Amino acid sequence: MTTTARTQVPSSKAATVPDIKGALARPSRSFWRDAWARLLHNKAAVGGALVILFFMFVAILAPLLAPHNPLELNSGKGFLPPMWVENSSTGKAGTPEFVLGTDNLGRDVLSRVIYGARVSMVVGFLPTLIIVLVGVSIGLISGYWGGATDNLLMRITDVVYAFPDLLFFIIVMTALRATALGQFLNGLFLLFVALALVNWVGVARLVRGQVLSLREKDFVLASRAVGAQNSRIMLRHILPNSLGVIIVAMAFLIPGAIITEAILGYLGLGLRPSTDAADIFITSWGSMLLEGQAAINNQPWILLAPALCVALVVLSFNFLGDGLRDALDPRLRE
Repeated sequence: MTTTARTQVPSSKAATVPDIKGALARPSRSFWRDAWARLLHNKAAVGGALVILFFMFVAILAPLLAPHNPLELNSGKGFLPPMWVENSSTGKAGTPEFVLGTDNLGRDVLSRVIYGARVSMVVGFLPTLIIVLVGVSIGLISGYWGGATDNLLMRITDVVYAFPDLLFFIIVMTALRATALGQFLNGLFLLFVALALVNWVGVARLVRGQVLSLREKDFVLASRAVGAQNSRIMLRHILPNSLGVIIVAMAFLIPGAIITEAILGYLGLGLRPSTDAADIFITSWGSMLLEGQAAINNQPWILLAPALCVALVVLSFNFLGDGLRDALDPRLRE
C-alpha cells in the first residue's frame, strides 16, 4: 500500500502581490509635502534653519535687544575686556555692564554686533531676490525659446561671467562711493546693485539647463497641443517644476552675499560709518572686522565676535542648502 504525501505549496501570488487594499488606504503625499518631511528629518538642516531664524529675530528686534546705544561714547571706558576677564593687556577688568567689552571709543561691542546682524541679513536676502528674479527670467526665456534668443542671452551671460566678482565689487564701490548713489542707505544700496549685476549669471545658466530638460516633457507637449500660450506654459508648467533647483540655489547664494559684504567691510569699502542713532543700518560685521583688526591686541573680541557670527550664519545657510538639495531631489524620494 502506497501513500502519497501531499505537500502544501505556498501560493506565489500570495507571497509576491502586496496588500492592494493597504496601499490604497495609505494617504498619498505630494512632492512638496514629502520634501518637507525629509527636510525635517535632517537635523543639520533644521539646526541651521533655527540659527538663521534666531539671527533674523535679533536683526528685527535690535533696538530692544541691544543693552546700549551702539554709537554711545563712554568716556574713560575704552578697550574694556569682556566681563569674564579680570585683567586684560590694558590693565582693565571687565564689568557686567559691557558683556563683550568696549572698543577704543567706549562703544559697547555686544550692541554693535546685534545691530550688525541687520546688515548681514538684509545683504543676504534682498540682493539674492534680485539675482534670482533676473537670473530666472533670463534662463527661462533662453531655455524655452532657444535658437537666436538663446544664443544672444547666453553670450551676454558669458560676457558678464568673465568679470572677476570681487574685483568688480571693489571697482564699483571705490568709483561710486562718493556719489549720491553711494551715499544712499549708507552705501548699502550700491552694494545691492554691485552684487546683483554679476551674480545672476549662475542662476540663469542653472535655470536654462532645467528648462531645456523640461520643455520636451509630455506635459509641456500636451499643453502646446491644447493651444496654451507660451507665457502660460513657462509660468504655470515649467517654472513650478524648476522651483526645487531655484530654492537650493538661493540657499547657497545668501551666504555668498554675506561673505562678500564682510570682505568689503574689512577692506573699508562696505557700509559707510554712521553717526546718527536713528539710522536703520549703523554698522556691519565686516566693518567691525576692520575695527577689530586694528585693536586685536587690546580688545580681540571686537574681531572675534563678528567673525564668529559670520561663520555661524554662513555655516547654517550651507547646512540648510545641503538639506534642501537632498529633500528636493526626486531620486531620494521613497
